Amino acid sequence: GINAEYGLQDSENFDPFLQDCNVGILKRTAAKVATSEHHIDHDGDHMKVVVKAAGWGSGKHQDYDIGGSFSEQEINGEKADVDTEWDPEGEGIKELHRTESFEYLLVRELQDDETMILNLESPKGTKAKRIYKRVE
Repeated sequence: GINAEYGLQDSENFDPFLQDCNVGILKRTAAKVATSEHHIDHDGDHMKVVVKAAGWGSGKHQDYDIGGSFSEQEINGEKADVDTEWDPEGEGIKELHRTESFEYLLVRELQDDETMILNLESPKGTKAKRIYKRVE
């Protein structure tokens, strides 16, 4: 299992991705400069993720079994139903987020103990990448 905290280090194409997901300019601007930390507690098929991000209120708390579903609030305020599965093509965990107005795909890759990558794909096919490094 993995029990570690990762801090955002690099971000590619995140703004156009958010734009596709109906996120307004104020929130997009805030998201660009916000620090973001993910605390991962991963054991077999069980996954716990706590996201602390500036401007995201109390952050996000996910606790699920891979293959199951959960609900959360998206950055634009909409409620999303999220289905999870192991990514058949790699080492990642796939999350399909669906709200009333859009859906997007997130694949969380835990590359090694040091690096976590979030691969995002918007409803319009825009791909973004968020690269996180382990923090002590």
